[in-house]
Amino acid sequence: MYDPTVARLTYRALLGRRRALILGALPLLLIVISLAVRALAGADDQTAADVLGGLALATMVPIIGVIAGTGAIGPEIDDGSVVYLLSKAIKRPTIIYTKLIVAVAVTMVFSAVPTLIAGFILNGNGQQVAVAYTVAALVASIAYAALFLLLGTVSRHAVVFGLVYALIWEALFGSLVPGARTLSVQQWSLAVAEKVAGGELVTSDVGLTTATVALAAVTVLATWYAGQKLRTLTLAGEE
Repeated sequence: MYDPTVARLTYRALLGRRRALILGALPLLLIVISLAVRALAGADDQTAADVLGGLALATMVPIIGVIAGTGAIGPEIDDGSVVYLLSKAIKRPTIIYTKLIVAVAVTMVFSAVPTLIAGFILNGNGQQVAVAYTVAALVASIAYAALFLLLGTVSRHAVVFGLVYALIWEALFGSLVPGARTLSVQQWSLAVAEKVAGGELVTSDVGLTTATVALAAVTVLATWYAGQKLRTLTLAGEE
């Protein structure tokens, strides 16, 4: 279910000079802001939770997920080079699973690692805030990568739709509309973080069991449906 050649091509596409600069911009901004906050406000657990929750988990992680998830397959579909890939003796689910693994890895590296660094800068991992939000970023990376990989498979405007979801649904509606929070990857990952932190600084509107099931369901269903759409694309290309 993993093809090294597909993985290498996907890594090359995602970590090209322009996309790598975009991927690195938000983590760098998070660390710079964390340094500034620590210098101005000192080590404060609540401030650390606010910065990591509001900037890292609510903004940085989904945007990086959009870039990595859609970029893993979207450009190949747009320029038609995916037809060459599909002509090889590689099973379609293997292509999707490989691209998902690469997208998840890239999202984790560019979101979870900076979150951990920022957390230690802000309060030295007081009350397990840094570790909790890092775990949240890790589990969110998996769901976001699968969701946005699916978008990249079904739409030529995947980046636009992904940003709308990340910035409007997750960041805006997810913070203002109580009902929308139960359908939010951010809230699902916060439920895991809440369990890790074990205090009152990290909270979620979704229970841990519900969140775990939802994260698994979104990841599995999005990956499966992306594979089905790729099969359809193959048939269209052969016709």
